[in-house]
Amino acid sequence: MRVLISAGGTGGGVYPALAVAQALIADHSLQTADGLSPGTRRDDGPSAIRSTRSAISDLLWVGSPGGMEADLVTRAGLPFSAIRGAGLHGVGWRLPLHTLQVVRGFFEALSLVRTFQPEVLFVTGGFVAGPVALAAWLRRVPIVMYVPDLEPGLALQFIGRLARTIAVTAEDSRRYFESRARQVVVTGYPTRPELKTATRAQAIEHFGLDSRRRTILVTGGSRGARSLNRAVFAALPDWLKDFDVLHLCGRLDWAETEAVRDALSAEARPHYHAFPYVHEMGLALAAADLAVSRAGASALGEYPLFGLPAVLVPYPYAWRYQKVNADYLVARGAALRVNDEDLPQQLAPTVRALLSDTERLERMRHAAQAAATPDAARRIAGELLKLAGGHPQS
Repeated sequence: MRVLISAGGTGGGVYPALAVAQALIADHSLQTADGLSPGTRRDDGPSAIRSTRSAISDLLWVGSPGGMEADLVTRAGLPFSAIRGAGLHGVGWRLPLHTLQVVRGFFEALSLVRTFQPEVLFVTGGFVAGPVALAAWLRRVPIVMYVPDLEPGLALQFIGRLARTIAVTAEDSRRYFESRARQVVVTGYPTRPELKTATRAQAIEHFGLDSRRRTILVTGGSRGARSLNRAVFAALPDWLKDFDVLHLCGRLDWAETEAVRDALSAEARPHYHAFPYVHEMGLALAAADLAVSRAGASALGEYPLFGLPAVLVPYPYAWRYQKVNADYLVARGAALRVNDEDLPQQLAPTVRALLSDTERLERMRHAAQAAATPDAARRIAGELLKLAGGHPQS
């Protein structure tokens, strides 16, 4: 089976695609160039992908040359190809230049599809997703689209018109595809299998946490979230009296974070564990008693997987996608929402009150667990298998 994957932009789209790729490999659905047959057993996790570093002959990932996906995909050992792409929404005077990039990317995608000859395309989003999907559709390659956020962005709304199967995280997403209702399949959010191999004991040792304290995990994504980071800085003198803080601040705010850490008292500093970014996200999630973060798509899958209560702060400049994500978990009792403009006043007392209420925290933990779909990656892999080698699109 020849599978083309197009996923990029943010971790919310890249990580689910990695999870599906791992599911395909673990289920022996792909014949690889290292001589292993589909019946040969592999272990789940990143080692399963890295062991095929000699190249997976029938899986190719296409993304942007400067996108975060390039590093993550090559680290996983998957074949990667880059084409040009750019966003078209909200770019102002740059629209003509971006449009030219998209057109060039489309012809690059058309050439790639013609050469690679995939049997199915799996797409989750990113700047090149539209051109790749259109090229695949014109070459009569069936498309499986996964929508990471509950509400699809403009690019995924367009691709949804071309897709044979539209996989979504929750029933709430069906309403955005009313005219394509027969193509919609509710799968849940795909999570990588190695996430759940992490244990709390391993996490405490890895990060040097105090096992007697509760741990607050703060994350704003790979680049960070400045307003969230600064609200956390202000809250540290209070939080560090009783809790450990594991702060993934993002690369852009690392210098400021280091300065804040160095200015802490000798008593507080050992309980503040700051990093610009960690690849061992499973350990970070396993360590936490409460997450404080933006409400990107990964919150819909990773926090439920760990039964992790959350205080979610939707990014205010991303249309309403993150607000919809946050409200989904809030409505199920798994999270609380604090708006970005209210961070200075509400974040510190909200977190302290929640961590001081053991019964409420436990209710939120159970609610988060109830929203988990640990087999989502295999479900989507199954949809890809159904379409591979099938009839051309009508």
